Amino acid sequence: MTQDDLLARAKAWLSEDPDRETREELAGLIEAGDTDELAARFAGTLQFGTAGLRGELGAGPMRMNRSVVIRAAAGLAAYLKAKGETGGLVVVGYDARYKSADFARDTAAVMIGAGLRAAVLPRPLPTPVLAYAIRHLGAVAGVEVTASHNPPRDNGYKVYLGDGSQIVPPADAEIAAEIDAVRALADVPRPEAGWETLGDEVLEAYLARTDAVLSPGSPRSARTVYTAMHGVGKSVLTAAFARAGFPPPALVAAQAEPDPAFPTVAFPNPEEPGAMDLAFEAARAVDPDLVIANDPDADRCAVAVPDATVEGGWRMLRGDEVGALLAAHLVHKGATGVFAESIVSSSLLGRIAEAAGVGYEETLTGFKWIARVEGLRYGYEEALGYCVDPEGVRDKDGITAALLVAELASVLKEQGRTLTDLLDDLAVAHGLHATDQLSVRVEDLGIIANAMAALRERPPVSLAGLTVVSAEDLTKGTESLPPTDGLRYHLEGDYKARVIVRPSGTEPKLKCYLEVVVPVADASELATARAKGADVLAAIKRDLSTAAGL
Repeated sequence: MTQDDLLARAKAWLSEDPDRETREELAGLIEAGDTDELAARFAGTLQFGTAGLRGELGAGPMRMNRSVVIRAAAGLAAYLKAKGETGGLVVVGYDARYKSADFARDTAAVMIGAGLRAAVLPRPLPTPVLAYAIRHLGAVAGVEVTASHNPPRDNGYKVYLGDGSQIVPPADAEIAAEIDAVRALADVPRPEAGWETLGDEVLEAYLARTDAVLSPGSPRSARTVYTAMHGVGKSVLTAAFARAGFPPPALVAAQAEPDPAFPTVAFPNPEEPGAMDLAFEAARAVDPDLVIANDPDADRCAVAVPDATVEGGWRMLRGDEVGALLAAHLVHKGATGVFAESIVSSSLLGRIAEAAGVGYEETLTGFKWIARVEGLRYGYEEALGYCVDPEGVRDKDGITAALLVAELASVLKEQGRTLTDLLDDLAVAHGLHATDQLSVRVEDLGIIANAMAALRERPPVSLAGLTVVSAEDLTKGTESLPPTDGLRYHLEGDYKARVIVRPSGTEPKLKCYLEVVVPVADASELATARAKGADVLAAIKRDLSTAAGL
């Protein structure tokens, strides 16, 4: 694109931008002649990734803004009408990030203008409430305006179809084609009214449903510290805990209320270093049984437990550990059906399912795939996502997961035991499944492409002294998985291990998922096994970094 073409494109975008804030921003860039910044914003358009759009707020087609959202909504509406859903209901939810309410209102207006019906949730609420509302109201689609746990300046647009699960191919490509077909924003009718703003009835129905994940009469004694991570989870989680009869969670006050600036965390993600510091500080003051955190849109659930061996006395459980604990709890409660997880999650779930005689299935990364498993009873992903009530919410749900964790902790507490004790039992029964992640955040996406290319051209023959016995390029798909951009290695030697490498679908990151299985004869070997697992994982991480040129 020449400089003249770039300026012409920017001025054309400016002429139809409906948002005063982004108009002023873009006009300033044009006036300053900041061609580098303009080129970054007009190098293409945001593409549908994990179930929709996600990106930094700002002017231009490579940023999240009202113009991009209006086009996305128009594309979704055209897709729905092409599928014969004219007159169908689209439910719209939103979180408390910058511009979320504006994007939700624009979406509703576009749906009404296209001849569909639209209903907007009454205020910023957790994503699982929107996922529940789609099925509860018989909608043909749903939109959640959220960037989940991304940095403060991001926002996103997550699309669900009428089954209550996120879009997958080919729907994403078909919607993208309809978005591309939108020419001028003036061609998109956007009436000032006509949509319904829902009351609290849907939220009440969701909360009534949360009770169903607990066993009648089960212990409810676990004491918790809870952080909403500046997101929208507090009111819904505390209401759910109160309905269930748990002690009121002690709140991390500085993070309890929605705040789009996320002032106490660098990244509002419980997995990021430092994000849980205030929660641990609160835990040291009140000595609870566990710490629970939601991410900002409350579809993920993090859990921490007392651990005298670590600095500060509290340890975050890995998503794989919580996933195994919930699976074991559901098995104990007599759950039947299929237990499912993504390929990047621990193989321990398969061992638990096999021992319990329940079905088991692996899917591609993301709940858009997990939710579609036939006969799903329980699904989880290592990135703190758990689906414990698929008939109610066909997506990850940080509220119901928190309830189920609290129930399990209460059951164990009555037995004089803890979540850590149950993890030890699972390691003795199935082997210690130690997991870790090598995650590289980049400014230049070319680094990710180069790393994937290096691994494809020169696949490692061994990692950490373990022989790579199979190397799969997942772009070709497998017997059970559709194609995806990823690499999977199985290793054998003194221990069995597995490595998966893939670009993140929601952030500028290269993510490498590592697992090693260390056999354990009895509880006396656990400390040694954990040390050995940590050593092997560290060595795999080092060797993989070298192989990928990172």
